Amino acid sequence: QLESNVAAMQADLDEAVAELKNSEERAKKAATDATRLAEELRQEQEHAIQVERLRKGLEQQIKDLQTRLDEAEANALKGGTACIENELEQHRHQETLKELRKNDRRLKELVFQVEEDRKNQLRLQDLTEKLQSKIKVYKRQVEEAEEIAALNLAKFRKVQTELEDSAERADLAENQLGKLRAKSRSSVSVSRVSPGREIRESTVIRATSMVRGGSVRPR
Repeated sequence: QLESNVAAMQADLDEAVAELKNSEERAKKAATDATRLAEELRQEQEHAIQVERLRKGLEQQIKDLQTRLDEAEANALKGGTACIENELEQHRHQETLKELRKNDRRLKELVFQVEEDRKNQLRLQDLTEKLQSKIKVYKRQVEEAEEIAALNLAKFRKVQTELEDSAERADLAENQLGKLRAKSRSSVSVSRVSPGREIRESTVIRATSMVRGGSVRPR
């Protein structure tokens, strides 16, 4: 029974150790993923800052162009300029409109990109939080596995000690039994040999007496 308990404890201990190793591997992988996602999040944030800076610059350019356009329109309404000057002003006005439309498209693209970056940041932040939660779960599993392994190891050592004590007591009992059997055989041998020995000694004594009696008899 003790040996089967020891074997069961050893199996539980091996299983707990294996689970501990698996939990540690999962925790390491989750930590690596969290570090990678944190780096991606940092890069996205830096990119978003650069895009925001560029967007503000374009907005300022658009404001400047709009001011120039307003001034050109005001001058056109006032008139009083020569025809050539009007044509030149119209040409500049067209170029300004073209630049304004170009910058407006660029601004819309940047706004869209900023929105996409914001969504990516939210997604990365969500993934990071989930990975951190997984790391906490894996850490708790590792701690539980360590506790189970420690308990199984303590049980295994206790059963092993009991088994060794039982084996030692069995050896002592076997030695005592051997001594008792040897002593019993010795007593039986002595009891069997003693009666015959007394008979032989008595016969020898009588024979000696008869011989001595015959030697002193007168002729």
